[in-house]
Amino acid sequence: MASLKKIARRSFLIGSAAIVGGVAFGTYKYHQPAPNPLAQKDGRSVLNPFVFVDQSGVTLIAPRAEMGQGVKSAWASLIAEELDVDPAKVTVLHGPAAKAYYNSAMMSEALPGRGYDGSALQHSLGEIVGHMAKFLDLQVTGGSSSMRDGFERMRHAGASARETLKQAAADQLGISRDQLTTEDGHVITPDGTRLPYADLARTAANLTPIETDLRKASEWRLIGKDVPRIDMVAKVTGTAEFGVDVRLPGMKFAAIRQSPHFGVGKTAFDASAAEGMAGVDKILDLGDAVAVVANNTWLAQQAVDAIDVTWEKAPYPETTEAIFDEIARSFDAAPNSTMRDDGNVDALPEGATVIEAEYRLPYLAHATMEPMNATALYSGDVLQIWAPNQGPTVVQKKAATLAGLDVDAVEVNTTYLGGGFGRRIETDYTDRAVQIAMQMQGTPVQLTWSREEDMRHDVYRPGAIARYRAAVKDGKAVMVHGKIAAQSTTVEGAGRMLGLPMSGPDKGHVDAAFNQPLAIPNFRVEGYLAKPMLPVGFWRSVGASFNGFFSDCIIDEMAHAAGRDPLDFRLELARAEWEPAAKVLETVRDMSGWTGKTPDGIGRGVAMAYSFGTPVAQVIEVADEDGQIRMTDAWIAADLGRVIDPKNTRAQMFGGMVYGLSAACFGEITIDGGAVEQENFPDYDALRMHTMPTVQVELLENQPRMGGAGEPGTPPAAPALANALFDLTGKRAQQLPLMHEFDLLI
Repeated sequence: MASLKKIARRSFLIGSAAIVGGVAFGTYKYHQPAPNPLAQKDGRSVLNPFVFVDQSGVTLIAPRAEMGQGVKSAWASLIAEELDVDPAKVTVLHGPAAKAYYNSAMMSEALPGRGYDGSALQHSLGEIVGHMAKFLDLQVTGGSSSMRDGFERMRHAGASARETLKQAAADQLGISRDQLTTEDGHVITPDGTRLPYADLARTAANLTPIETDLRKASEWRLIGKDVPRIDMVAKVTGTAEFGVDVRLPGMKFAAIRQSPHFGVGKTAFDASAAEGMAGVDKILDLGDAVAVVANNTWLAQQAVDAIDVTWEKAPYPETTEAIFDEIARSFDAAPNSTMRDDGNVDALPEGATVIEAEYRLPYLAHATMEPMNATALYSGDVLQIWAPNQGPTVVQKKAATLAGLDVDAVEVNTTYLGGGFGRRIETDYTDRAVQIAMQMQGTPVQLTWSREEDMRHDVYRPGAIARYRAAVKDGKAVMVHGKIAAQSTTVEGAGRMLGLPMSGPDKGHVDAAFNQPLAIPNFRVEGYLAKPMLPVGFWRSVGASFNGFFSDCIIDEMAHAAGRDPLDFRLELARAEWEPAAKVLETVRDMSGWTGKTPDGIGRGVAMAYSFGTPVAQVIEVADEDGQIRMTDAWIAADLGRVIDPKNTRAQMFGGMVYGLSAACFGEITIDGGAVEQENFPDYDALRMHTMPTVQVELLENQPRMGGAGEPGTPPAAPALANALFDLTGKRAQQLPLMHEFDLLI
């Protein structure tokens, strides 16, 4: 492992940007609280950026995007735990775009190191760097960071509000605050009188906020318990407002056509066929795109499809094969990173068996169920945006630049998200809405991309190639040398998000490859960055989404070459490196009744991946049903260190696995003539209800620090399935999607 001394000599993506921010602003600014974006008005008493009280009761701010993962409920529970309110009785809002809602946990992940074996010093450094996100205005939802980010901050917000309300009551009664208690939204006096928070809030808002210690785990009422989802009633009754549900007085609707060739515009267009269509208000030239504003989205889409456009030629290789040839050429240059370099991969013991393998994984779309959309109203000096987004401050800054306004003149309203998976951290869809709104001053316009426009203009999970050379001897793993090439999500995606040039070793590029908790004496992982071609961005579990497949498949190949049971082989390597990783393997072994033997017609595969602070092991069983292969059962064991809401966390693990399995079976974005060939779900399929295996999930809390939940379930899914197919058929999958080589039930 790289030492801290070595680390200091390097610059790291994102982390370097944070350090620049820290130096620039200094210690004083680091400790200075971010401004509270909530104003005292209309009888509203603001206690801190996360809590305000008015005559309708208590309102909690949970400023992370609710895209189905339950963060709104979980963050509210963290505040409510200390504030002594029932989450079911309070109002929970997303809140505005604001520096106060920065994400510290996401930034702290940028520091070098494997993560699972980090020392207390490294953990403290991570927390310090994490708070630099305040200076970068990083109010973003991603990186499986929300619970790690909010676990202490939200409880401190609730505890401070509680004690400040008690102080207001103490001042009113002329007694000591220590004589008071709180319960269910009330301060309780020594004689049992119950004073509602609403009656104390105005006084409390004028006091200096009181800081206090957090409650012990033994006193928790909500954390660690299943808490009903706050958003569930609205979602099942159809009253929850997603981006496409936004309606404003006088609203118009827009559709767009963008170049099928990324990074270029058009040479000419003829809109005469669209101009005379009933219900069409305006045809807009957006420079590198065209849009139509009409009375409804359907009319706008019909009209924009009628426009004849000649697009510029693609400035990159125009076929999938040519693009992968370009990715392969990046192996000829020096590696961007060597994040793990244990032992000597060039000196093998005599008699070792060498395994060489090349794996290739395709570009992938996010395929969110709610297509890209945003609503904007430009009034000359003010811009309002309503959008299902994962980064309100990122949207705000970009929109302000486009409109030539101060950031404070741009209001971002975040709706529910019909799926995010990293797609909605980008601002291309909100930027387009702003471009249109600026040509429709005074009129609110909702832009909705068609499914085809969405599929063909995503920021894709990069296609990737891995070349592995490994060795076993006497049933033991003795060497792994992995080389991984792909476009860089960090350079391209994070560069867009932060507006900063990225340089240095790209840790995310080799995540879940270099940092797997497996004790292999000679272990090197190198990352190679391919040049930008298709736009790439953050796809659920990011680099771990492809590295999880690479790093676990080579382990499975090694286990078979060594003549060992695949699960026992992994378990031996994990026990010698990090006990929590061994525990998830033992748990999934026991859950599935793993024996290492399967009857004819049945196959089982195991995989384990550590990503976003959480080790996850999965076993998948497949069955041959008259020549077609069905996934029958799946078992998941994950160690998150601390589980906030067990039911919701199990759902996250389940969902992450399904997302990974869908991509493993059917997902691929291919290019011909410089354009994406896939257009809609018929050619970008997913698992259906009848093709899903039954799933059991077990959550552990053995590791000392909290891990993520939203993404770690994805990386082990594809290798577990591929390994099961090998057990069933004897055929080793080294490329995805699996539908090309196996007759999967669809």
